[in-house]
Amino acid sequence: MTEVVGVIGLGVMGSAMAANLVAAGHTVVGFDIDPRRRSSAAEAGVRIEDSAGAVGATSEIVIFSLPTLEALADVAAQVAAQAQEGLLCLETGTFPLAAKTEAGDVLAASGIELVDAPLSGTGLQATDGTLVVFASGSREGFERARPVFTAIGRSNHYLGEFGNGSRMKYIANLLVVVHSLVAAEAHVLGMAAGMDSATVQRVAEDSTGSSKMLEIRGPMMVIDDYPAAGRLDILLKDAEIIKDFARSSGAPTPLLDAAIDVYRQASAAGMGDFDAAVLCRHLESEAGLER
Repeated sequence: MTEVVGVIGLGVMGSAMAANLVAAGHTVVGFDIDPRRRSSAAEAGVRIEDSAGAVGATSEIVIFSLPTLEALADVAAQVAAQAQEGLLCLETGTFPLAAKTEAGDVLAASGIELVDAPLSGTGLQATDGTLVVFASGSREGFERARPVFTAIGRSNHYLGEFGNGSRMKYIANLLVVVHSLVAAEAHVLGMAAGMDSATVQRVAEDSTGSSKMLEIRGPMMVIDDYPAAGRLDILLKDAEIIKDFARSSGAPTPLLDAAIDVYRQASAAGMGDFDAAVLCRHLESEAGLER
């Protein structure tokens, strides 16, 4: 078992992964720029360091769970400046591949390896330890990180050369973006038709038209409650990245393009900090429906 695992970024995903690593018996160190997140993680058994660089200097493996491109570049530079040669870093976010490659180059110059390891799942799956890991980079790095992946997820996939993890995440999240909106459309159609939402959810889940997003986000739509497990604005950010990647690859994405417009409308209406299941509430408003 790895003795010390670092987590840089203790938001919804990072804090959940850190807690599951503690529960699995790892010594976990962490850092976040938000003092409230640092305090919460400390209560969960995470040893808090005073900077991202310090986490790198005291860990054998470090997870990056970061919100922005700027944060990724800054953390990579800090870790490269302070960490020991031989450190293994796992980049778990959804970012343009060029940004991950650049971060990997910065780290490699200090003898540090980066594995591209984006995650499939929301904050709910992170809390339950049922994430799916799409890992790419060296086989040796993947095998070394396997105990960490096992602690945070229900399965992990080695996909070969660096970047294939992100490419797989773009494909998977295209489905998430579209299926989340389709689930909302189905529920609003049911409401407009006078059907009971709980009945619609139960029967639709048992039908050939079901999906993971209907199973995960449908129950939130039934009760009109949208905790920030997988924020709409984060999924919109991912969708824009996927759209750019698809365009550069020459792949048409007509459903993704149409979905992005609806996500933008919901975000502009102030729904961006809710789980993406809030698309149901947005479409209810568009339909003039009231519960």
